[in-house]
Amino acid sequence: MPDPQEILDAALEEATGLGANSFIADGAITERIEFVCRCRANRSAARLILSCMLAKIHQPDIDPRKPYTRIGSDDAFSGRTYDEQYLSHFISVHRLPCNSTTVFLTPALRNRNMALTIGLDLVGRPPEVYEKTLQTLDDVANARVPAAQVLTETIRVLILIRDEKLARIMTLLRELRRDEGILPLSSEGIVNLLSQHLACRNSSRLSVLIVAAAYQAVSGQLGEEAKVLQGHLSADEQSGATGDVEICMANDDRVVTTYEMKARRVTRSDIDRALQKIAGLEPPVDNYIFITTDRIDEDVCEYARTIYEQTNGTELVILDCIGFIRHFLHLFHRLRIEFIDAYQELVLAEPDSAVNQPLKESLLTLRQAAESEE
Repeated sequence: MPDPQEILDAALEEATGLGANSFIADGAITERIEFVCRCRANRSAARLILSCMLAKIHQPDIDPRKPYTRIGSDDAFSGRTYDEQYLSHFISVHRLPCNSTTVFLTPALRNRNMALTIGLDLVGRPPEVYEKTLQTLDDVANARVPAAQVLTETIRVLILIRDEKLARIMTLLRELRRDEGILPLSSEGIVNLLSQHLACRNSSRLSVLIVAAAYQAVSGQLGEEAKVLQGHLSADEQSGATGDVEICMANDDRVVTTYEMKARRVTRSDIDRALQKIAGLEPPVDNYIFITTDRIDEDVCEYARTIYEQTNGTELVILDCIGFIRHFLHLFHRLRIEFIDAYQELVLAEPDSAVNQPLKESLLTLRQAAESEE
């Protein structure tokens, strides 16, 4: 019996060769898999199918509807083990449009000890995606379709979606190519573009990318650079980071400035938590900067001003995101295009779980419109 990685590699090779053609004879099964994979509102269900099919192929005697060892039966298995040990790397390497983290920690699937049978209410949205997922698991459990075919078909559809998304991005990028002699965007034009992009739905990650792009564009002039960004779901305590963006001196790992981004108002409690994080740092950071896309309360600013003496030298300040980038762009006016190019590159490189496809496409569309106007 091949190991799980070999099973995935073989399924990928077969799925790639199939292209747009499914080899599952039952059209209803194919339709269900297609629906689950293309559900934008829920990217976890496809990963559940992959985990259970991989386990079923690797251990033919298990029941694909029982991915919890706490069920206690001989045909139960650890779906999370297959998910984390094999699928996480596979999905990341091949950029498949699934959740970037294990499906077994999502609210619908964590802390369960029962079989995932038809009719079970997983309390997830949209309910149709879970209904079709449970039906697919049942199809395999009752031998209406082999697990290997479902695994390959799921990967095939995910590859198609990935390539469709990439093709849309490439089309928008081609349309963005500027003819020589076209006036580049002004600093205020870029500020307006960013304001529109931040106003889009699911944009909480963007302020992190704005600050990172600013330092990327001017690192040579400043002698400072941003460390590699942590994943958007990584807690500071887990990653060891002091904030969302950490700034170091060139050729020196010591963090001198930390940025923490908020898509809401900064509170005194946020400042107190920041103090706890920086209390044990040696040497201390010079600046701890909150960047918010919401309004700033004066009483919280007054509290922030007291931190310098409390920490014996660390300044803590709260800045408005647009105000910050507006000042930056005018200060480094001649590098404004390097900034927007860096921001675009960072946005497009983010996984869909952090910056979704519509948000990526909206940036390119907004930029094209802004450059056409100027």
